[in-house]
Amino acid sequence: MANRQRAPRVTNFLCAALSILSLSVFPSAGDGARAADGAPTPLLKKGGQPVDWWFTFKFNAASFPGCGGAAAQCPFGGDPQKYREGEQYVYASKTNPTLQKGSGCSGETDNDPLGATFGQVYNGTYNYVVWNDQFYDDPPIAHCTKECGSPWGHSKGMLAWNDAGAGVVLQVSTPSWPAAGSKRNPRTDGNTLGCIKNDDDIKVSQHFFALKLTKADVLIVLDGLANASIVTDIHNLQIVKKGGPTEILNKLEALGRKSSNTKVIDKKLSSGARVISKPSDLEVPPWQMVSAQLGGVALRAATWWASPQIPTTTTTAKPACWDGQLATPGPVAIATTGHWGDKAFGLKGGPGDDFNHAKVGVSTTGSHPYVIFGDMNQQGALSGNCKSSQNGRGGLFFVVENAKLHDSVAELIKGETAPTQ
Repeated sequence: MANRQRAPRVTNFLCAALSILSLSVFPSAGDGARAADGAPTPLLKKGGQPVDWWFTFKFNAASFPGCGGAAAQCPFGGDPQKYREGEQYVYASKTNPTLQKGSGCSGETDNDPLGATFGQVYNGTYNYVVWNDQFYDDPPIAHCTKECGSPWGHSKGMLAWNDAGAGVVLQVSTPSWPAAGSKRNPRTDGNTLGCIKNDDDIKVSQHFFALKLTKADVLIVLDGLANASIVTDIHNLQIVKKGGPTEILNKLEALGRKSSNTKVIDKKLSSGARVISKPSDLEVPPWQMVSAQLGGVALRAATWWASPQIPTTTTTAKPACWDGQLATPGPVAIATTGHWGDKAFGLKGGPGDDFNHAKVGVSTTGSHPYVIFGDMNQQGALSGNCKSSQNGRGGLFFVVENAKLHDSVAELIKGETAPTQ
């Protein structure tokens, strides 16, 4: 009888122990999925499917309006806005590099890559830095009114890491998002795509790119951000949470300042991806610079192509606005339309709902299937005023070499091309 009475206590004790163990090894869904080392990582959906990288292209409102029938959500704060018109998307990842159509609203669910990846940081306890040259005064930036122009970097994104230094970088092209890294220090007017009061961040096309990082990678990306003069405030808890290795803390101190560097940073990361950082004082056309760094391959790029436009170039030649440290660039074609299935969409920059603010490119010559995800528009000058527009600003470019992704993105931005004049 005595043994029978003790059995439930033993069972209860074992259950409690197993429960504690499971919570420590497998965090609850509310905490977001974690990599094996406890680091934030690119996710395809909440609670699982970590990948080395993913890419999302959000269509503009003219081509794919709404969210495919899904209801509006604002999981990171805010209220659905009237400008909320287009959040349908396609995505690809290291495990499935061919673009496929996603479901629901990009950035608004637990089951889309953007919502799941951002949510693990926003709802977690990681260290982070958020930067954006278009915060629109929330948070306020001392040296800017509403948004920061030249020579500040034309760059947007979030970098998050654990206390060991491993983490994830999220490159975005969206003005006014993200503008808070944690629900503990929220933004006053919401921090969800399509839910930010008065700040239209989704009507035109946008892109998002997430990449897994080791501690060494995080240090390289931080150097690139400082080199590009990104806009942030390391003393504002809404956009910066300090922690982790001393080396990372030291590099954080260089952020939110104007860099006087003139040298390109071009480093390969542990995943095989490359990060290329253009400083503002390197006054050259941005996508010609990328071509030069990639061995002079020809490129086709889709960006916010608006005045002052840099025209399509068709020859291998150094433009008048160039720098002696750089090799000779190849031709750079500017995509002005793309398509998904039987639907075409605009890839120029401008007002309205059939324009594009994503910055993506592919190689069109050479043996390397390069795909480039950038911060910068093809705006500025090949000659004359070499400080013009994006020539005189900094930014980052992430380069992935993958044949299936290359072919899929090349097909996405296949269409009409800007003139050579």
